[in-house]
Amino acid sequence: MNHNPIRNLVLTALLLLAPTGLVRVSASEPVGPEPLAHDELVRLYEQKNPPAALRLKLAALLATPFVSNRASDEGARPRLPLSPLLGRFVRVVFWNIERGMEYEAVEAAFTDPERFARLLDPTKYPEGGEERAAVLREAALLREADVVVLNEVDWGLKRTDYRNVAADLAAATGMNYAYGVEFVDVTPINLGTEQFEEAAAEDRAELREVIAINPARYRGLHGNAILSRFPLENVRLVPFKTQPYDWYADAKKGPSKLERGKEKAGEIVFREKASRSVRRGGRTMLLADIVHPDLPGGRVTVVTTHLENRTKPKNRRRQLKELLDEIKDIRNPVIVAGDMNTSGRDSTPTSVSREIRKRLGSRSFWLKRGIRYATGFELPFGLVRGGLNQYRRQADPTVRDVPWVAPNPEAKFFETLKKFRFADGGAFDFRGDEERSAVESDGALSNSNQRGGKGFVTTFEVARTIGFVGKFKLDWIFVKPPALNGPYGGDQPYLFAPHFGRTLKDLNHSVEGRVSDHSPVTVDLPLAEPRLARDGGR
Repeated sequence: MNHNPIRNLVLTALLLLAPTGLVRVSASEPVGPEPLAHDELVRLYEQKNPPAALRLKLAALLATPFVSNRASDEGARPRLPLSPLLGRFVRVVFWNIERGMEYEAVEAAFTDPERFARLLDPTKYPEGGEERAAVLREAALLREADVVVLNEVDWGLKRTDYRNVAADLAAATGMNYAYGVEFVDVTPINLGTEQFEEAAAEDRAELREVIAINPARYRGLHGNAILSRFPLENVRLVPFKTQPYDWYADAKKGPSKLERGKEKAGEIVFREKASRSVRRGGRTMLLADIVHPDLPGGRVTVVTTHLENRTKPKNRRRQLKELLDEIKDIRNPVIVAGDMNTSGRDSTPTSVSREIRKRLGSRSFWLKRGIRYATGFELPFGLVRGGLNQYRRQADPTVRDVPWVAPNPEAKFFETLKKFRFADGGAFDFRGDEERSAVESDGALSNSNQRGGKGFVTTFEVARTIGFVGKFKLDWIFVKPPALNGPYGGDQPYLFAPHFGRTLKDLNHSVEGRVSDHSPVTVDLPLAEPRLARDGGR
């Protein structure tokens, strides 16, 4: 949908609908717009131009954040861990949690070491083994976080047990939260309205039973969240004007191969419908200020976004430009964290079987029918195409673009970030110092994002990788410290600058089927000038 007029629509919606209960304030619910009822969502699928009142409610939902500072009201305080290297610091976690399909594992990792340990495979992670100890150390890093930024967060979908994932995780961790809706899912399979008329007759009843939902609990919301032990202020949700893929009209069309003969139509239509996602909305940025007297200047702005995957890199740069324009005048420190989809291609490859599970949330059905419907599509691209240059870009999308010889379509994304200056002269920290990185690397951005043997530790993986194929560095944390006027900084201060950026791959792969298709990343931000490097290192 076109988001250019969305702010005016939202203002109109608030004026017209607030008296009927659009904005709710209570002890148990966040402040935010009213989710849509199931029958309204069905209309949003069926009608390209629904009634004006429904359009206004949808517009408000897509541009008004849900906000709860209940944790602070009930006495929650930041942990501000103490390190002999950094002193007091703020730990930030970013994680694309893949809707929250493995919510129990996510929650346990953040809150309960014993419960998380019970989720580990005892044959792969035996008691007393180093592999088990490594996983539990990574989980301990999550528990010390005071800011948790999440992409792909469900609210009210069957695949995640109708959870309000952001609210539930905030309650479990004792954090405040802000949640911004990116999409309202109106896929017939998720709405429970798909009839599967093209499927084989013997399958039809079973398929309808598998997708049956509780309409009263269905919300169909999918978005981004910021959780924080600090109070949240000045929270805003800003849809991008650049929306290069229309998740409603383009997805609803379906592929042309559905027009093929009826002999194979059942399987083709079923697979296509189960893996397709029809959604109202588009990509957004969610911003919130965390406030505390120990923070530099008392305030830090946290920004999260999930840039479009179904487009070319140049359109992600346009979205990045919008984000930078939005934050340019901010004078306090800034943290930008998100899945930037820096894959160098126009659609992140994935597993069809996993995509289908995201729609249906059913393991048992696919154990029975997986051979028939969901095999053979794990790597939908050439295994050797691109060769070493493909590996070079997947592991390090920041590398130089060498046209014709070693092209890298994502290079301009990072050049844009590197050259960007805030109105106060501040810059994003690109520094890499051996003593300030998790693996003693001096490569660009190694203080904030963990590097590996070659490039960065990749954060996203398809279900079945072959060598390097199917692994990408997509998830990033970028930081504007309070006193940095260039990306490399020279001898400038390291107050609230990124340190020890990590990718927690062991943790993510420690449960059956993985916690998410993305691994969490962390960074530590010291609240005073750290001792470690300027007086002789670690």
